[in-house]
Amino acid sequence: QVQLVESGGGSVQAGGSLRLSCAASGYTASMAWFRQAPRKERDWVAAIDSDGSTIYADSVKGRFTISKDNAKNTLYLQMNSLKPEDTAMYYCAADGKLLLRWISRPVPADFGYWGQGTQVTVSS
Repeated sequence: QVQLVESGGGSVQAGGSLRLSCAASGYTASMAWFRQAPRKERDWVAAIDSDGSTIYADSVKGRFTISKDNAKNTLYLQMNSLKPEDTAMYYCAADGKLLLRWISRPVPADFGYWGQGTQVTVSS
């Protein structure tokens, strides 16, 4: 069983930066960040495999960076040049399978483990 605990959310003005963290217990082959705004579906943001492969949603490409510290088993999401439309609850997700070999656009059903979420609010 894998447990995921997110931290690092908060409120920031447009153009600012935040870094989210997700501490994982147990083996994780693929990890990802999703986000969900009120009354909207949960959308994929970025994903990383244990071999270092990364993919990003077009909406965040060039602004967000996903990384993982394998020694600490912790996932990060560095978010720069934040926009009001980035406002959402951000969720960390993980799975025991290497997913990025097979999928280019993850969906929530691809991941078996989820964190509780951390709120990010960007004001204009």
